[in-house]
Amino acid sequence: MPVIGVLDPRSPDAVVDRLRALRQGLRGTGYVEGENVAIVYRWGENQIDRLPALAAELIQRRVNLIVAAAPSAILAAKAATTTIPIVFVVAQDPVGLGLVASLSRPGGYLTGVNFLNAELDAKRLELLHALVPGATRVHVLIDPADTANTQSTLRQIEPAASSMGLQIRILKASTSREIDAAFSNFERERPDALFVGQAPFLSARRVQLILQAAHHRVPASYAGREYAEAGGLMSYGSDVADAFREAGLYAGRILKGAKPSELPVVQSNKLELVINHQTARVLGLTMPDKLLVAADEVIE
Repeated sequence: MPVIGVLDPRSPDAVVDRLRALRQGLRGTGYVEGENVAIVYRWGENQIDRLPALAAELIQRRVNLIVAAAPSAILAAKAATTTIPIVFVVAQDPVGLGLVASLSRPGGYLTGVNFLNAELDAKRLELLHALVPGATRVHVLIDPADTANTQSTLRQIEPAASSMGLQIRILKASTSREIDAAFSNFERERPDALFVGQAPFLSARRVQLILQAAHHRVPASYAGREYAEAGGLMSYGSDVADAFREAGLYAGRILKGAKPSELPVVQSNKLELVINHQTARVLGLTMPDKLLVAADEVIE
């Protein structure tokens, strides 16, 4: 029975829907976990420095293939082996990260799925401004430990804010305690809106973020639908679960003999705007008709 290793910087409870989609993709190629394929999981539990050791454990386990999500996990897996195929799921440009030679012909032992969340920050800020047109001060929360996502967010958000006449303040958090500390600043300097950056750690702490935003009654925008489903005001980004399904399909094809070097990187362009109308009402916000019409889903 072939063995797939899954390496992720989060905890399993943070990616339940994504794991379900990964298994769905595997089933699409005839592989069912526990029947004709085994899956070994290694979780960073939001501690990025653990990932190299976890990647080494998968190599020692002699897995046939590694599925890795987020730059930190992908780069740890890449550093641990030069022979075991790696299927990645990443929001950043895989060529820019040095994962593949090109999107059409990866040329090595890595391939996978590139979804567009890291390229959508400017558009997401625009949607937040449309929801809160009177906003002038926006706080931007990032995870400084996640260098790739942080650099991408700042590269887009700063010129976009300037063009909209918004003043932004960067808040940094890499731990649960630092998230609470960031929100404690709201008592002294209350923002008109909050923009939560794309980062695996922040996604894993989404309930904490949503509760803090609700406590301070601050309209907030997030990168994935899991935030809006948990009570967050608005999310805009790629359908990440669908990206994991595509990764499952690629994993199955590689197990059947396909070469990663010849499998083009899939660019997932399925975007979703999800609005939690109930949260908007609690915050006393009137949702513009153009946003309601544009939304892929409105949670009542």
